[in-house]
Amino acid sequence: MTFDDLLEISKKTEDDTKTRREEVRHIEEHNQLKVLKAFISRGVSDFHFSGSSGYGYHDSGRDLLDEIYAEVFGGEKALVRWQFVSGTHAISSALFGILRPGDEFLAVTGPPYDTLAKVIGIVPGAKGSIMDWNINYREVPLREDGTVDIESFEKHITKKTRLALIQRSRGYCWRKSLTVDDIFLIVKRLKEIKKDIIVLVDNCYGEFVEEKEPLQGGADLIAGSLIKNPGGGICPTGGYIAGREDLVELAAGRLTAPGIGSEVGTSMYINRTLYQGLYLAPLLVSQALSGMIWAGSMFEHLNYITSPQRDEKRGDIVQAVKLGSKEKLIKFCQGIQSNSPVDSHVNLEGGYTPGYRDKIVMAAGNFIQGASLELSADGPLREPFIAYLQGGLSYFHTKYAVLRALEAFI
Repeated sequence: MTFDDLLEISKKTEDDTKTRREEVRHIEEHNQLKVLKAFISRGVSDFHFSGSSGYGYHDSGRDLLDEIYAEVFGGEKALVRWQFVSGTHAISSALFGILRPGDEFLAVTGPPYDTLAKVIGIVPGAKGSIMDWNINYREVPLREDGTVDIESFEKHITKKTRLALIQRSRGYCWRKSLTVDDIFLIVKRLKEIKKDIIVLVDNCYGEFVEEKEPLQGGADLIAGSLIKNPGGGICPTGGYIAGREDLVELAAGRLTAPGIGSEVGTSMYINRTLYQGLYLAPLLVSQALSGMIWAGSMFEHLNYITSPQRDEKRGDIVQAVKLGSKEKLIKFCQGIQSNSPVDSHVNLEGGYTPGYRDKIVMAAGNFIQGASLELSADGPLREPFIAYLQGGLSYFHTKYAVLRALEAFI
């Protein structure tokens, strides 16, 4: 197959995905207006970008951004901080802030993402994990088809179950990402079984993919990363937590210290970037989604098994493709790396990355290290050798990079 052949398939893919990509633009319009209204209603001004130093007392820009995130995501309160080093750190702060010795913690969407597994303690090697604090962990296995087994929740929930974790995105697991409607059904069933159970959603990769967010679907708390969707491709670091005020404060006490909570924490003069990133997020998530819809359909035309498939509703910005061999996975990721704006000259090979169980091959020619709203491709070097393609600040860059990667790959 020549590059001209791939271009012909690409043209057909453009036609096949036109309707789906137009739907994405409607979602973008809704979310852009939602963010704009939050900025206007809260009276954002230039002085809110000034930042602070030291303890960060009375940092009005930091505090107003918290309010805007709460409004946009439908929570009572939010905590938006560059001091969160990742989405895993934000989720970890929420778990350690809320859970107490003797509590039980239930993951209802199967095994959690690799980096969270060590936080919990189900993978050995991390000192000070949740299970080290006499907190019991349980897990609801997914069904054979990769869907959430809602019918089995009742037999897994006990009197000690205080918190249930929902992972919206697929992680390194061959399952569908969850839509807000999926999350609503899960939360509804959890609350029917145990009214006071706290539901935390790992919202990474899912922000602005739909018109609603998990808090509007009944979740108590969400957490995510600013170098993914809500950072709009320009936030240099950070994470957020949003939801019930009492739960956000418990997480804030873990991030800083009890009694200090969200009242301190300098913004170090990056407030402007955090505000602007949020403002740009609906547009850039739309670009990423459009690129993934096209890429998934392109692989379908080449007879690869994909998830999600062309016409499936999406809950995140990730496109998974079963490639079937280590060599193919590395070669595809190398193709993406070679057509990235940064480090295009780098030759990839698998290696161990902090928090992961297996060697990972990771194409990430990004302006911000690990920023998965930028185009990247990665996967663990284990069977069935799945490539996880995600992000893309520009639809046209995604098309070009994937076509060139397929050319080298095929």
